[in-house]
Amino acid sequence: MSFLNDIFASLERADQSTVLAEIRDGRTVNTRARELLAQVSRARSFLAQRSLKKGDRCALYANNGVRWVAMDLAAMAEGLIVVPLYARQAPAELVAMMKDCSPALVCCGDAVLRDGIAKEWSEVPPQALFDDIFATPFSETSAPISQPQLSDADPVTIIYTSGTSGEAKGVILTAGNIGHMLACVNSRLNLLMAGATGQDRVFHYLPFVFAGSWMLLMTSLLRGSLLTMNTDLTKIAQDMRTVAPDYFLNVPALLERMRRAVDEQLWQAGGIVQGIYSRAKAAWTRKHESKSKAFDRIWLSLADSAIFPTIRKKMIGRSLRALICGSAPLSIETQLFFMMLGIPVLQSYGLTETTAICTLDDPRGYEPGRVGPAITGIEMKLGESEEIIVRGPNIFPGYWNRPAETAKALRNGWFHSGDQGEVDAKGNWRIVGRIKNLIILGSGHNIAPEPIEEKILGQLPGASQVVLVGNGKGYLSAIITGSVNASQAQIAVDTVNPQFPHYKQVRVFHLRSEPFSIENGLLTANGKLKRDLIALQMRTEIEAMYGPKGQDQGRPVDRQSLAAS
Repeated sequence: MSFLNDIFASLERADQSTVLAEIRDGRTVNTRARELLAQVSRARSFLAQRSLKKGDRCALYANNGVRWVAMDLAAMAEGLIVVPLYARQAPAELVAMMKDCSPALVCCGDAVLRDGIAKEWSEVPPQALFDDIFATPFSETSAPISQPQLSDADPVTIIYTSGTSGEAKGVILTAGNIGHMLACVNSRLNLLMAGATGQDRVFHYLPFVFAGSWMLLMTSLLRGSLLTMNTDLTKIAQDMRTVAPDYFLNVPALLERMRRAVDEQLWQAGGIVQGIYSRAKAAWTRKHESKSKAFDRIWLSLADSAIFPTIRKKMIGRSLRALICGSAPLSIETQLFFMMLGIPVLQSYGLTETTAICTLDDPRGYEPGRVGPAITGIEMKLGESEEIIVRGPNIFPGYWNRPAETAKALRNGWFHSGDQGEVDAKGNWRIVGRIKNLIILGSGHNIAPEPIEEKILGQLPGASQVVLVGNGKGYLSAIITGSVNASQAQIAVDTVNPQFPHYKQVRVFHLRSEPFSIENGLLTANGKLKRDLIALQMRTEIEAMYGPKGQDQGRPVDRQSLAAS
């Protein structure tokens, strides 16, 4: 029995219960388990007529939706290897991925997506639109689908990595990888939902093409949860309140924006509410640092009775048990902010190569700033240069058609993550940064940029990104994007610098109003900085920060002021 058999069995038991929902144009469209199975049957029938062989690749190019889920399940059940493609990614990048994996069929959500691929690739493989695949009307008497035949070693998906410093690689995941991870995540969610009755209510906005997002989808189907999909990213806040979820998966960027929005709204409101809130925040920080003062308990009590409940209700409703956060380290300030409001934030760490997850906070007790202990059956330890290395049944068998890259990542049974980390006596891990992101100054000092960037960004509500540079140079400089002026940046850098030794202090900064984004090619599909490309595209600005006018005896200098002098 594979994980897919278990999911189909769960859907059969759920029968007339709603398991998926889409929020479109303010309306919630529900799909019952029986309806989803019928959709899967239609898609399997379509695929069976295409003379496809087990192990053929099937590219899935569409936005989140019920039909995406049905197509994914159907293709795996037919023995195909699903290659999910991100609908927001540049067609040229997607074509490179498809040329790499040679799909026998490309299933497109709509004609616009299909035509975008065709313009980039004249020899595109056969394509099919969802409208054609799911054309058969639904029938309550649809026959049950046959059982899929998958062994643990069978590949079920190829998920392309983000490609922060080069060409994306296809990560092969097997039925065994998925089965183990589903059992682990399900067990941890059982702890979170202890004492609850009925379905889990799950809100979902992250694209299913990402490993962690897809694992939550599969876990929800296995658990018989009600997973409601946001289809308009501009309405996430509104949809969150509509769904009133028990939990949902997040990336740090959204939680950071939520925190800043609350701070800005209360600051603009002013008055006694803002005064109590500011004092309560300061008191909460001191409490975490074990530096509480005499009246801190009073300010926290006032805020907890008069202000925090209103923020919680306006932000995400009353029923939320926890926010789950992954994909990148979350700043401890943001995690503490939500804890202050009475909202637990459980962190997870993992890579696509580890079937999305290596660690996950235990809801019964977790430490802010860390990402929890290794999950059941997985070993983690530190290798050279404090690199996190992992082994266990969650580790991928290799990259598609890249034996040299596979051999580099998998050595002596251990997967080398490329992440720097540390672990405490309780087994809780903290992620320091990416080894390949290390900045090596001319002095020989090795610096992980992420903690410093995070600190500066936390001081700049209008900033979108802070990116440190300085490889081979005499000091660190920073590129700051977003709505920030020189004075604000100066204050932020001056505030953060004393927290670090001299070689980790930022000497110069450059302001850029346009943020790095997926659209301008400087962020990966899942929002990570393409540091090498940023350095290449902005080499003139970076070199200017190290020219004669960029050196001013240790005080940060705005690039605009350099040009004027």
